[in-house]
Amino acid sequence: MREFQAGVLTDAIRDLAIEANCVLPADMQARIEQARRDEPFPTAQGILDKIIENYGIAERNTVPICQDTGVCCVFLKIGQDVHINGDLRAAIDEGVRQGYAQGYLRKSVVGDPLRRQNTGDNTPAMLYTEIVPGDRIELTVAPKGFGSENMSRLAMLKPSDGVEGVKAFILKTVEEAGPNPCPPIVVGVGIGGTFDKAAYLAKKALMRSLDVRNPDPYYAGLEAELLEKINALGIGPQGFGGKTTALAVNIEWMPTHIAGLPVAVNINCHVTRHRTVVL
Repeated sequence: MREFQAGVLTDAIRDLAIEANCVLPADMQARIEQARRDEPFPTAQGILDKIIENYGIAERNTVPICQDTGVCCVFLKIGQDVHINGDLRAAIDEGVRQGYAQGYLRKSVVGDPLRRQNTGDNTPAMLYTEIVPGDRIELTVAPKGFGSENMSRLAMLKPSDGVEGVKAFILKTVEEAGPNPCPPIVVGVGIGGTFDKAAYLAKKALMRSLDVRNPDPYYAGLEAELLEKINALGIGPQGFGGKTTALAVNIEWMPTHIAGLPVAVNINCHVTRHRTVVL
């Protein structure tokens, strides 16, 4: 059994929240820069140049890449041989509280979805936990802006809709989103499970490196096909037209019921932020 003081998580989340908001992951930077090299349309070229300039300034000066510093999504993989001393939930929220204060990050969370009073410190975090073998903790902080979150959708398709129905729903979701999620986007897709699990899988898919394809060749092929079809929509960077509407389509899947075909699409803007540490 390996023991952790809850404060260790607080410190890690504080630092990750600041870093994730100010430094775009290397795979995202590389994909955007490749899109710029491949982009034939002058307007789209100019927009991609500004995006590249923006995340460069953010990293050099430790300032947010985007003014929407998001709701803080925290993914925890906790080894089954780990014991955490202290209140896990409180430690995580304290890390968010410290990170958003020390990093001068915008506080965007309201304490009640209808009465809309800001909590003032960007808490609570959206927490996702998974128990895994071992004695380590893998901690990922992913600030999620709502310009793209609002464009996400979930459908309970019929099994008879099949893969063509899944593809049609994904393409319709991206097309209807248009310029709103600040393309070029990353498209996270969850297929299977239940109503809630499909949405979780779609968000989890956004955490996967753009350089890593689905290990199942069938789904890897589906990712490639959907990326090509999405980019053929011509929405382009920031919706002004161009070759690149999406940088990647990442699919996660799991078993489901014989009577259902849940599909969720979680869209993320070109600021697809996440930082991971293993404790």
